Amino acid sequence: MGKNKIILPKPFFVLAPMDDVTDTVFRQVIAGCAPPDVFFTEFVNVDALQSAGRTATLPRLLHTPAEKPLIAQIWGKTPENYYKSAQDMVAMGFDGIDINMGCPVKDVVRNGCCSALINNRGLAAEIIQATKDGAGSLPISVKTRLGYHNIDYSWHEFLFEQNLNALSIHGRTRKQMSKVPANWEAIGEIVKLRDKISPTTKIIGNGDVSTRAQGMELAARYSLDGIMIGRGVFNNPFVFSSEDIWQTYSPRQRKDLYAKHVKLFAKTWKNNEKPLVVLNKFCKIYINGFDGAKELREKLMQTKTTNELLALL
Repeated sequence: MGKNKIILPKPFFVLAPMDDVTDTVFRQVIAGCAPPDVFFTEFVNVDALQSAGRTATLPRLLHTPAEKPLIAQIWGKTPENYYKSAQDMVAMGFDGIDINMGCPVKDVVRNGCCSALINNRGLAAEIIQATKDGAGSLPISVKTRLGYHNIDYSWHEFLFEQNLNALSIHGRTRKQMSKVPANWEAIGEIVKLRDKISPTTKIIGNGDVSTRAQGMELAARYSLDGIMIGRGVFNNPFVFSSEDIWQTYSPRQRKDLYAKHVKLFAKTWKNNEKPLVVLNKFCKIYINGFDGAKELREKLMQTKTTNELLALL
């Protein structure tokens, strides 16, 4: 990876980029539990970053040495803004840049971004080239899906021709959103295409992985270089560990871990860059699996300040 080559195991495990989830605070919490081999940022819009929206966008790129190696995930529409943003990522010390060509959200796609690029390959090629030009020696990867309406291997062939360092495949089409089980057989077919067209491109599989053991098995079965875990981390913040640590955690230890998250949130976003309500989506990770958890969650999610939340914990 880049100038300071990072040697990754095979398979390596990746914490998936998730909007309003994988910020610096949550990444630090996961790093303290059981770190993945690679972290990703939240999605960062290059068009906002290179405009009047820059100040509001920069908190998404905040990071600490604990979250390494760290890949910045970017999206947007304008190749020139990808070029400038890639230069920003180099200056900010990221270990790589990933281009989001998979997000299926309706408003994003309607605007011609992310998974819409599956049907706009001319622009997709321009975006990849502009990012490479701005990134210097930083590795460039793409995260995408199996296709737009249907599985479309010509899309992955096209991506392999762009000479990427890595390609992450979410095992569903854009049309399927997250409504059907991930299709790992199709990810396996993409590995075969990689072997023919671009043997040095690393393939990372993504979709419905809930344990490290499951990820290891899928990586072995489909000859994958890496496994990306997203929502699985909501059931187990130690999901990247080979030991079953979370099941041994007492209700007190779970509450203490949430308190650690809340304190870090308060310290990091002391100028109110993020509203307190953001913490609600994390509450169920920690306050779960013990008597009275549901009732406690309901109380915690009604608090108005971090001090009130911590006092209740």
